[in-house]
Amino acid sequence: MRIHAVDVEQKEKIPAWCAGEDWCPVTGTAELLANKWHPVIVHRLLEHQELGFNSLKDEVDGVSSKVLSESLDNLQNRGIVRKEVVDRSPKRVKYSLTELGSRLEPVIEEMGKWGSNNLRKPDEYA
Repeated sequence: MRIHAVDVEQKEKIPAWCAGEDWCPVTGTAELLANKWHPVIVHRLLEHQELGFNSLKDEVDGVSSKVLSESLDNLQNRGIVRKEVVDRSPKRVKYSLTELGSRLEPVIEEMGKWGSNNLRKPDEYA
């Protein structure tokens, strides 16, 4: 299977450790989404467009504040998530996806479809 690139400006692309190899687009994308919480965060922001930190934490059930903050920082540093300060006192921020992050929508949708069709719930393992 050959993977064909979409015409996106170079400055909008995320650096990849394996650039140039034909398998790089798959492994580079997998590395970005390999963090347990990254796909969930992207999914929730696709669903809600923007969320404050506490609302996002409520939407990402089971994540600690520290891990959510680290994940958001990582996604922000990669250009996937945008952080906007809404109020300075008390400090309030909201998160949304950048254009680059929004382009993950078909990937997240396909992951959901594949999971729905191929994964069993833990109580079905007997």
